[in-house]
Amino acid sequence: MNIPLASGPSPTGPALFRLGFRPFFLGAGLFAVLAMGLWSGVYLGGWQLALAGMLPITWHAHEMIYGYTMAVIAGFLLTAVRNWTDRATASGARLALLVALWAAARGLALFEGSGAGRMMALADLSFQLALLVELARPLVQARQWRQSGVLAKVALLAVTNGLFYLGLLGYLDRGIHWGLYGGLYLIIGLILTMGRRVIPFFTERGVDYPVRLVNRRWVDVGSLVVFLGFVVLDVFTPYRVAAAGCALILLALHGLRLWGWYTPGIWRKPLLWSLYLAYGFIVAGFPLYALGVFTGVTPYLAVHAFALGGIGLITLGMMARVALGHTGRDVQHPPRAVVWPLALLSASALLRVFAPLLLPGLYSHWIVASQLLWIAAFGVFVALYWPILGRPRVDGRPG
Repeated sequence: MNIPLASGPSPTGPALFRLGFRPFFLGAGLFAVLAMGLWSGVYLGGWQLALAGMLPITWHAHEMIYGYTMAVIAGFLLTAVRNWTDRATASGARLALLVALWAAARGLALFEGSGAGRMMALADLSFQLALLVELARPLVQARQWRQSGVLAKVALLAVTNGLFYLGLLGYLDRGIHWGLYGGLYLIIGLILTMGRRVIPFFTERGVDYPVRLVNRRWVDVGSLVVFLGFVVLDVFTPYRVAAAGCALILLALHGLRLWGWYTPGIWRKPLLWSLYLAYGFIVAGFPLYALGVFTGVTPYLAVHAFALGGIGLITLGMMARVALGHTGRDVQHPPRAVVWPLALLSASALLRVFAPLLLPGLYSHWIVASQLLWIAAFGVFVALYWPILGRPRVDGRPG
């Protein structure tokens, strides 16, 4: 089954800049390799990098959220909004400008001093505001008000990134914390919202037998309300015990949702089990958060369950799927090699999140192994998908 292409104005020009998923997915994959390579060099080899006045761990966290993940979000939504509205989104020179702003912010982070931080902030926030305009224009023209929640999350990501830069430049004491954790949880919220739509939809149509998956309205509403409480408590207050209570409720609610989506046929389809497993990592992040509060286990296990296992795996799985569908390929029968980047990244997440619980004395070894597996996963993805993203559709249609 191919993903349908909108019937609006057809994008022209070089294939790489015809639709947003092409340059942003390729850029995200390349950046994932380069950024993790640098972080591994800092962590393992003691490399000294300028990083625009940031601590290395701050740079790593920021660039995984607002560098890698924002590129995937941009590519996905620029393509999805065109399909939702049947109106053109950025292509050609406008799309190239968006990519250039995103890339400039990533590069400016490698220069020294507050001046580089200011220039990075200017490029990064300009990219996010321009992206917001490109997404809002067709949605408003088509009166697609039901997509306003997605648009609001993109706008809030620009706000949280702005808070981060206010903190980095010394204008807001808690700005870095609010920016990083606010951004992380906004993306988790976006995944929970979009996952509710697409994971059961893709699963019902992707397994080789009829199945009707279970969704419960009270779980949808309850999980949203409790998640908002969890985010406010964890990011903006010192009441971590109350946040841990919310996390345990979220474990129950999202665990029930995930159970209702299960069918054995997903394990024969890499583009299905990767999404299901990614959602499972997010669910696992909630008890790990509570474990950190009540037992003193490092909070970075929960953070990486959310970020590496949840965000990393679901974005890789969606990039793999969307790139096939929107280049005229059959997403039900992807290239066999697609399993490798997904399996490598799954192993990376398992080692980073769960191995330290079993053998905490080897904590630093698990981190390094996870980093290497991440680099391998995205290296394979780039090698496999560069020809797909950089060439015209195989069915001869525009886009």
